[in-house]
Amino acid sequence: MEKFALSGDYIELNKLLKASGLCDTGGIAKYAIKNGRVAVDGEVEYRKGCKIRHGQKVEFDSHMIEVN
Repeated sequence: MEKFALSGDYIELNKLLKASGLCDTGGIAKYAIKNGRVAVDGEVEYRKGCKIRHGQKVEFDSHMIEVN
């Protein structure tokens, strides 16, 4: 499990995938979210602008990110 240090109150899901290095571009992140390849706290998330806050876990392919 990877940890991501959040500097504000939240980060949008597509920006988290790019900032964490799991997606090379924002376009790839948006495509992955749109196609149901990303889960937030165990539930598939289709909203690219979903606000990810402290303590949430994001899964993408075989990677998991815990936001701190």
